[in-house]
Amino acid sequence: MKTMKPLFKSLACILSFAAFSAASLAAEEKKKDIVDTAVAAGSFKTLAAALGAAGLVDTLKGDGPFTVFAPTDEAFAKLPAGTVETLLKPENKAKLTEILTYHVVAGNVEAAAAMKLKQATALNKKTIKLEVKEGALYLNESKVTTADVKCSNGVIHIIDTVLMPPADK
Repeated sequence: MKTMKPLFKSLACILSFAAFSAASLAAEEKKKDIVDTAVAAGSFKTLAAALGAAGLVDTLKGDGPFTVFAPTDEAFAKLPAGTVETLLKPENKAKLTEILTYHVVAGNVEAAAAMKLKQATALNKKTIKLEVKEGALYLNESKVTTADVKCSNGVIHIIDTVLMPPADK
């Protein structure tokens, strides 16, 4: 039994170190801003390219806070063929900016709060309809697949469909 004591002490030391490392990693992740968090995730390459083309990277790296409804690469792939390529052209920067700013709300709106709302006003001043269906949050027709990805300057909610702003009346 005496030989087990050092083993338990070693195991306790290793577990303490592992817990400390996990906490440090979580703290480090929270230090990343919205753009760096999205880029690090690896499933937002199209969104990152679009933010660059629209000149919105510095804005979303700013103090915020911002709530970003981030479409995945798969969400962008649902758009009609050629749409993304067309929007990324310099001559379409205004339209791209209009679409991307429809995915951002000022403030830090976590999912629990969003689920109590009927609508939100995007940075482009257009209204996004919010609805809870079968326990999931929907924005217009887009489902939040992952909520509350915390960042240093706000929160990201991952969505499965690109939000298209309503046409001006």
